[in-house]
Amino acid sequence: MDIQTRLRFLALTIILTLTACGTAPDAATPTLASVTQTSAPPTATPVPLAMMVNGEGVTLAEFNAELARFQTAQDTLGKTVSAEEAEQRVLDDLINQVLLAQGARDAGYTLEDTEFQARLEALTENAGGGEALSTWLANHGYTDESFRQSLKRAIESAWMRDKIISSLPSTADQVHVQQILLYNEETADEVKSKLEAGADFGELASAYDPRTSGELSWFPQGYLLEAKIEEAAFALDVGQVSDVIATDIGFHLIMVLERDAQRPLSPDASLALQDQALKDWLQEQREQSTIKLLL
Repeated sequence: MDIQTRLRFLALTIILTLTACGTAPDAATPTLASVTQTSAPPTATPVPLAMMVNGEGVTLAEFNAELARFQTAQDTLGKTVSAEEAEQRVLDDLINQVLLAQGARDAGYTLEDTEFQARLEALTENAGGGEALSTWLANHGYTDESFRQSLKRAIESAWMRDKIISSLPSTADQVHVQQILLYNEETADEVKSKLEAGADFGELASAYDPRTSGELSWFPQGYLLEAKIEEAAFALDVGQVSDVIATDIGFHLIMVLERDAQRPLSPDASLALQDQALKDWLQEQREQSTIKLLL
C-alpha cells in the first residue's frame, strides 16, 4: 500500500472517529414567528443539496464547507491538488461517510443519547470549552444542529468501520520472498539462465541490490501493490524461482524462501488488509446504492 493510500485511510479513520468532516446535516425545522387562523404557515425553502445517497441528502453548504477544509489541509501539508481532484475526493469521502452510517443503522446499531452526549462533551472539552467549539464550528461552516448531525453520523460510521475490520483475522497465509529486479528484459533473461544453470539466487540478488539484497520480507495476499508479483509468489513452492515478471518498474525474478500458513500479521500488513476490506465493502455498497450528484 503506497503512502497516499495510507494517508487517505488514516484521514478517513480520524474523520470517522472524531468530527465527521463531511457529513450531511438535516434541514433545521423552520420556526414560525406567528400563525393566524386565516393564513397558512410559510413553506420552508428547500435546502440546496449536493447529492442524495439512498434518499439521504448531503447539503451543498456541507459540501462547500468540507471542500474548503480539504483544501486548507492540503495547503498545510504543502500538497497541490487540482480543483477537480479536490471536488472528487470530497464527494467520495462524503458518499463513503453516508454509506457507512447507513450500514450501521441497517446492522441494528442505535446511538444512545447518553453515548452521544458523552462524545459531545469530550469534543467540547478538547476544543477548550463551549465558546471555543462554537467559534470553530462557525469558522468551518457548521451550525449547532448540522454539527450534531455530523457527529451522529461520525459515530455511526466509526461503529460500522470497526465492525468491518473486526472480522479480519490476526494471522494469514504469508510468504517470505526475495527478488532480483532488473531494468531491461535482456538482462533479466540472462540472469534467469544463470539461475537455471545453478547460480545462487541470494548471491545474485546481493550483486544487483547490495543495499537490500532483494529482500521483500513476509507478506500476505492483498498486500503488495504489484499484483503480478504477489500472484506469482503464492503460486511458487518454497525454493522455487519464478519466470521473468514484467511490471511498470522493471523485470523481476522472485524466489520464495519460506511460507507460513498462520503467520501473525505485521502492523503494516494488518492496516493494508483493513484498508482493502473497507474499500471492498464500500465498493459493494456503491454498486447496490442509488447515488445522485446534484452539483
